Amino acid sequence: MAGAAVEAYCVKCKAKRQMADAKEVAMKGKGGVARRAMKGKCPKCGTTMFRIMGAKK
Repeated sequence: MAGAAVEAYCVKCKAKRQMADAKEVAMKGKGGVARRAMKGKCPKCGTTMFRIMGAKK
């Protein structure tokens, strides 16, 4: 799913936008279980955007 168009909230712009350069990352969760997330940049202001994803099906 890397590079896919993912919508996330930009805290700086205060709006939902499509992430640029989106990459799937793993983050620590409760009990040491890895959680999926997408990390990218806001196309308008360049701020780092982050979105927690659901479990893989």
